[in-house]
Amino acid sequence: MANIHIPVSALDLGPVREGETMQDAIDSMINLAQTVEKLDYERFWIAEHHNTSSLISSATTMLIKHVLDNTERLKVGAGGVMLPNHSPLVVAEQFGTMAQIYPNRLDLGLGRAPGTDMYTAQALRRAQETDSVHSFPSDIKELLRYFGPEDIQGHVKANIAIDTNVPIYVLGSSPNSAYLAAELGLPYAFAAHFAPRYMEEAIDIYKREFKPSSYLKSPYMIVCMNVIATDDDIDAQKEFTTTQQFFLNVVRGTSDTLQPPIDNMDALWSPQEQAAVAATTDVTLLGNKTAVKEQLTNFQKRFDVDEIMAVSYIYDIEKQKRSYEILKEIVSGA
Repeated sequence: MANIHIPVSALDLGPVREGETMQDAIDSMINLAQTVEKLDYERFWIAEHHNTSSLISSATTMLIKHVLDNTERLKVGAGGVMLPNHSPLVVAEQFGTMAQIYPNRLDLGLGRAPGTDMYTAQALRRAQETDSVHSFPSDIKELLRYFGPEDIQGHVKANIAIDTNVPIYVLGSSPNSAYLAAELGLPYAFAAHFAPRYMEEAIDIYKREFKPSSYLKSPYMIVCMNVIATDDDIDAQKEFTTTQQFFLNVVRGTSDTLQPPIDNMDALWSPQEQAAVAATTDVTLLGNKTAVKEQLTNFQKRFDVDEIMAVSYIYDIEKQKRSYEILKEIVSGA
């Protein structure tokens, strides 16, 4: 089997494991970031989620700063900042400040969803009288201006952000986001780890419709997927039950902490819930090193993306780190 040479990155939502405190979860995030830095991963992104006791990734910018403080060269970013919840000016000032402290180490992924339920979204929303979801394209353009040179600035400036050129990535889980990223000539990250349904269509649209820009000359396609890699294929199947329980939480709208793996999921879910979780986790690299390499090779033959971003919901911290190590070994030809 031919070697696969592709950059790999990590996404972390900061899950709170059963029996852990939130401080433990923050410490685990730092530990994981330091691990993938040693493995020479491309970047480490932190998501934004609100009103859930099972995830710590609500004040995303503060967590990014904490990870930057505790790593040396790793690119750290938002996967992403959900723009309906934030003023572009405030985002620019926050990321512009971090870019001054940590030059060339920041990424800014931007999403158009609020990352929470309707009631929490109303509590977060920056302007009740406007539909900030539909202002997403103009918000991105506003941020590009704030991070750009002095001569394109308007009356309102994020002064600390000028000329920092913080890289912006469009995040998405639908064809709409693919069209937008292509139109703006920006890199695109697709959330196949929880919304794989439109992945193939979105990749095709983005590559076909891409317009070169001053930010990017050719398409740059990142796909985020679940990766559960262990040294034993049977063990990987068992570890995957933690991921399945995580998404069963999503299907049910509950907020259980990250659960240990179990021998059999059948006692936990109904057939309908099983089908829903299966559809959500359809894009998953699962198994031992040989199996995961074959799955990734087949994926690349079909989609030829530029970067894989892995999210690994594994209860055992050492096994989680080993999963990221196996993925890196695969793409490095080790």
